[in-house]
This record gives sequence, C-alpha cells and structure tokens, in this order.
Amino acid sequence: MNYKYLIALFILLCAVAAWAGEPFVVQDIRVEGIQRTEAGTVFSYLPVKVGDIIDEAKATDAVKALYATGFFKDVQLKMEGGVLIVQVEERPAIAQININGAKAFEKDKLKEGLKQAGLSESRIFSRSLLDRAEQELKRQYLSTGKYAVKITTTTTPLDRNRVSINFDIVEGRTARIKKINFVGNEAFNDKTLRGLFVLTTPNLLTWFTKNDQYSKQKLSADLESLRSYYLDRGYLEFSIDSTQVSITPDMRDIYITVNVTEGEQYTVSDIKLAGDLIVPEEELKKLILLQPGDVFAREKLTESVKLISDRLGDDGYAFANVNAAPELDHENRQAGFTFFVDPGRKVYIRRINITGNDRTKDEVIRREFRQMEGAWHSTSRINLSRQRVDRLLFFNSVNVETPPVPDAPDQIDVNVHVEERPTGAIMFGAGFSDREGLILNGSVSQNNIFGTGNHFSFQVNTGRINRVFAMSFTNPYFTVDGISLGFDVFRRNLNTSRLSRVNAFRTTTSGAILRFGLPIAENDIVSFGVGAEQTKIGIFEDSLPRTKRFVEEFGKTTNNLPFTVSWARDRRNSAIYPTSGTTHRLFGEVSIPGVDLNYYKVSYNQKTYFPLTNTFTLLLNTEFGVGNGYAGKPLPFFKNFFAGGNNSVRGYDLNSLGPREPVPNSDRTFALGASKRVVANLELLFPMPFMKDDRSVRLGAFIDGGAVFDSFKHRTVILEGVPVDQGLPDLIRFSAGISVTWVSPMGPLTVSLAKPLNDKPEDNLQMFQFIFGQQF
Repeated sequence: MNYKYLIALFILLCAVAAWAGEPFVVQDIRVEGIQRTEAGTVFSYLPVKVGDIIDEAKATDAVKALYATGFFKDVQLKMEGGVLIVQVEERPAIAQININGAKAFEKDKLKEGLKQAGLSESRIFSRSLLDRAEQELKRQYLSTGKYAVKITTTTTPLDRNRVSINFDIVEGRTARIKKINFVGNEAFNDKTLRGLFVLTTPNLLTWFTKNDQYSKQKLSADLESLRSYYLDRGYLEFSIDSTQVSITPDMRDIYITVNVTEGEQYTVSDIKLAGDLIVPEEELKKLILLQPGDVFAREKLTESVKLISDRLGDDGYAFANVNAAPELDHENRQAGFTFFVDPGRKVYIRRINITGNDRTKDEVIRREFRQMEGAWHSTSRINLSRQRVDRLLFFNSVNVETPPVPDAPDQIDVNVHVEERPTGAIMFGAGFSDREGLILNGSVSQNNIFGTGNHFSFQVNTGRINRVFAMSFTNPYFTVDGISLGFDVFRRNLNTSRLSRVNAFRTTTSGAILRFGLPIAENDIVSFGVGAEQTKIGIFEDSLPRTKRFVEEFGKTTNNLPFTVSWARDRRNSAIYPTSGTTHRLFGEVSIPGVDLNYYKVSYNQKTYFPLTNTFTLLLNTEFGVGNGYAGKPLPFFKNFFAGGNNSVRGYDLNSLGPREPVPNSDRTFALGASKRVVANLELLFPMPFMKDDRSVRLGAFIDGGAVFDSFKHRTVILEGVPVDQGLPDLIRFSAGISVTWVSPMGPLTVSLAKPLNDKPEDNLQMFQFIFGQQF
C-alpha cells in the first residue's frame, strides 16, 4: 500500500479518536483553527447540521468530506456540552512561484504549464501537486532535447501560513542527433536512406528547424517514409526489425540505429479482376497503373484501387470495396495481383448540407454544384463541385463528406463545410526603383458583395504618374444558366514625363464598357464587351517624334468604340493553392470602323502547373500578343504592348522594356512600347520549409524572360541620326530570382527579388518589388 494512504488513514483514525463519546444531538457547531478559509465554506462541505444526531460513522464521513476539499492537512472533531467543535489545520497557500535559470522557455509559458499541472499562485499548496509540477517542467525540457536538465525545488514558509516555491533550473546542453545508422540495407546506401528522414544531424538549418533534436513522433513518421520508399521500389517483404535510440552518458549526443530486412525485389507477373464487374473489364484495366513486367510499387497499387473505386462511384456505387490480393512467387520473385471488386449498393443523394458560410448565401455555393440532390452519386461530379466552389476564392478551405443516411442504405448526404475568407480588399502596391524611388497604387474591391457572389471594385490611384478612377461591377449569374453581366466606368490619367527613359506624353482617357460572359463548357467561358472611350493627348518638348506625328495626324482628342471578345479556360485543381492543371485566356480587341482609330490587338496567356512531387510544383507561364492598325491607320502609341515589372519580367522597372527612341536634343532614349509582346516565366513553387501543411505561404524560384518589339528579326533603324535596335533578339531580357507569397491575416503579400541577367546600360532596373493588400 502507498505510504501516503497509510498516513492519511492514520490521521483519520486519530481525528475520529478525538471524539469517542456516545452519539448525541448537535446543538451547535464551532470551527477553530481557520485563517483564510471562511467558516461558511467549512459548513458547506460538512455533512452534519445542527439538530443531527452524530455517531462514529457520521464523524468519519465528516472528516473524509473536509479532507477531500484539499484545504486542510489536519482535521479533528471534538464535543463539548452538545457543541461539535471542528478543529482544522489549514494547508499553506502559495504566495509566489519563482523560476530561476530558465533560458529555453519564457517564464510565463513555464508558469502556464505549472498552472495546468495544478500549481499556481494563490492556490493551496500540496506536496503531490509540487511533484507533479516538477515532472511537468522536466517533460517540457525533455521535449526540446535537454536531457541533462536538473531541477531543484525548495519551499520557504512565509507569514500568514503561506509558502514561496522556488524552481532552480540548470538546463544543460541540448542533446543533438550525432548519427543515424542503418543496419541490413544493401540496395540503398545510408546517405540515400538518411535523405528520407526529417530527423537529421546538425547542419546550417537545424538551428531553426530543430530537426537535429530527437522526437518520437518525427521518428515514427520517418520510419513510415522509409517503409514507403522500399515498397514503392518493389521490396514487398521489407520490414523494420527494430529501432534503437541511445544517448551518451554526458546527455549530449543521441545515436539512432534502424535495423531493416530488405528482402527481394518483386516484379508484377499478372493482373486480374474478379468480383461483380458492373463496369466493363477492359475499362477497369485501363485504370490499373501496374502492368505485368513492372517493378512493384505500392503507391501505384493504392492509386489503382482509388481510381477503380472512383469509377464505380461515378455510377452511384459510393461504397464500393476494391481489394488487391497478392499472389507471391518467392522463387521467381514475382507477384500477381487480383483486384476483387464489390460495388455494394447503388445510392443516391438525399440532401446537400452547407455549413460555415456565415456571409455567403447558400445559393452562391449550390449553383456551383454539379452533383444534384435526388440524383445518383457521382464521385467525379462531387469532386468537380468542390473544385468549382474552391475557385470562387471566397473560402480558405472547402471540405466535402458523404455520410450514409441512418436507416436508409440507398441514400447518402453530401455535407459541405467551408471556411470563409475575407473577400474584400484594400490593396496597395509598391516597388522601389533606383531612379524613381517608391511607387504606390491602390484599390478597393469586394468579390462577394453582400454574400451574393457579385463582384464590385473601385480603384483610385493618385500617383504622380498614374491617376485612375475606375468602378467595376460583375454579376456572374445574371441568368440561371450562368450568363454573366458586368460594366466598367473609368477615367485614367497617364503622365509619363516624370518617368526616366520612357516616352514623355500625357493622356486622359474616359469611357465605359458593357460585358457579357457565356459559358460554353464546364471550364470554358466566352466573353464579349463593347464600349466607348475618349482620349485626350498632351505632348511635351521632349516627347518622341512618333508621338508628335500621331497628334499632328489625329489631333489631341480621339474617339474610339472598342469591341472585345475573349475565351477563358480554368482547369486548375485549386484557385488558392494550385498544384496541377492549366489556365488559358485568349483576348481580342478591335476598334469599330467609323471612328478616329482603326486598330486590333490579340493576346494569349496560358499557365500550366506540373506536380513534380507532393511538395514541388513547376509553373510554366507564357504570353503572346500582337497588334496593328488597319484601313491605313497605325496602332495608337498608347495602345502599345509593354513589358517589365512584377507581372512580366521581374527585376526591370515597370513598362521599361522594348524599343527605344532618342529624345530630341538629348543623349537619352525612351521606351515607348511596341506592337508585339512575348513573355515566359518558369517558376518552381514549394511550401515554406517546415510549414508544409500551411497553404498561406508559398515560395518560388523563377526565371523570367520577355520583350516587346516590332519585328521578330534583328533590325537596327536610324532615328534622328542614332542607330536603335528594335528586333526581338536585341530586346529580349532575362532575370532570375526568388519570390514569396503569403496570404496573411492582413491580406495577400507577394515579394520578389530578381537579378537581371542580360541588362544593358539603358535599362531601368527595379530588383525588389512587392504587392500587399489589406483584406476586410
């Protein structure tokens, strides 16, 4: 028996022995010995009241009840002339807790851990609680690899029955993983296998990652990665025999040894299908990724089972069971697999339930669903519905579950839970130029106004160069068929005279555009727009001759009726954090004959996301554009294509690339845009190290290239007596760098740092750029 229970029993017997008289009626109750505790508190816990008859059994219950409060370390009952005297000795209260020598943790966090263990200031002191708290402190230190930690606890009595508790901590050195050894591996060397582990020996990054500190949870995950590595390479009989973790006597170095049995590498001998094949066998065989002659890979086997299950799910068999049973030929080291298919019962959707949408209306989510209530279950339609809701960009996450309906084996529900994200934004962009200093712009938008899914934005830019006042509205479901309607009203002032190395002119453009969108396929939409705009042009003494000639020919005010048509396709798996899929956009603009300007512009943009691994995604972005005039008129200079900046070739100033013309009476040249544009970006995207599950932060390493030009071939023209290169080979520029995208609580932030690779003296560089937005 535990000694503390013996002591408690002894005290209890002594307390009861203090009252050993005959049973009597309690005429009054008096409490003695209390200092902090109110007498009413004692009465509330005491199971004896005035008028009760108390005997030995009731006295025992009374003592037990008072001990159970934890307030007292001694309780005695006495009787004097019909008065029950409760004599108590209070436990001391904790006046203060001092922690000395703590460096690895903040003292407030350590005290919070002690509080969770039951020890905090103003509470009743208990030796058992103190022991528990000391163990909690040690646990926290051991979790960080400080196995040599020493904790000395002292209690100091204070006046008024209080104590002070001091924890003196000698943390010692953090134990590090000295070496990770593998025993029994022949097919792969130790270096390869160590590369699979998150745990590692000290290196340049472990000061931040702490991956050189032993963790049982991390080791378990690493062992599973090791097992998957072997099974995906044909080692069907691979096993981890044992794992030893040892620490040196000085508590500084940890050694991990993993003993494995690799077994033989197996190839696939045969693939069969069995069971209730409601889908044609040939169709199912096409979904099996393993083929006879292949080296066995568990990943492919698991994916094959999933593909077959999903195919059956498209026909309503939501609970299909597919098992791959192996048949091992140890002599020839071959494995045959039979996929047993049990489709189960065909089910249909009873109800679609949506939760988590506090602001967004249900209909905004339901109109994106391709799985209908009352229809047969379809895995592909449910997945497509989830993707379409995700592409709205209204939610941080979209989770879909399909639980069965109780007492209805042929019905299931679709439960959609969304986590809403801010859809309004107050945006401002900034960049620092070595010649222009800080450049700012901003806008206000709401992509889900009043929870209707409609988009509204108002942009105001009062910069020295660009002044924009624009309002835009779009209803993506003007009709129930998904035809969208929108309009734009704008006034844009552009004054390039404050920019260095850019053609100096001033334009004021006012106009409005009416837009329609027509969905022609699940992921394709065609949009049309017609508008009217008027542009007033101002020139300066140092304006380029081309600009002056345009004003002389067309005047300082031009009218235009632009007609636009575009096609867009979005097949990304996610709009917030895409890892696979493509987007395409083809855009055309032409001025309607009969007005001052006659021109056309066509541009195409595509983005493809290649999932290299579960961690890395390769993004390829390409853009092409071409424009010209017709009916004997040129392409207006203010309709030219431009390049350079955050959305094209990073590392170069905004719109600073392209053909240049000399400034009259100066040795400077200005960029003025061109009739053609080509841009390509290759970017490796990956999550922030050690934050792989956080979809809010993403890193990128990129190479950009692009230019605007008038001719694909090398061409040098003489302008104002100065030779100027204008062909693509002369004007294309490259850069490389890194980027960070963070969807922060304050809004989206994108930062890029780029190094131009083939810049020339006339180029205007802007290596650091960022865009930040405040969401609401």
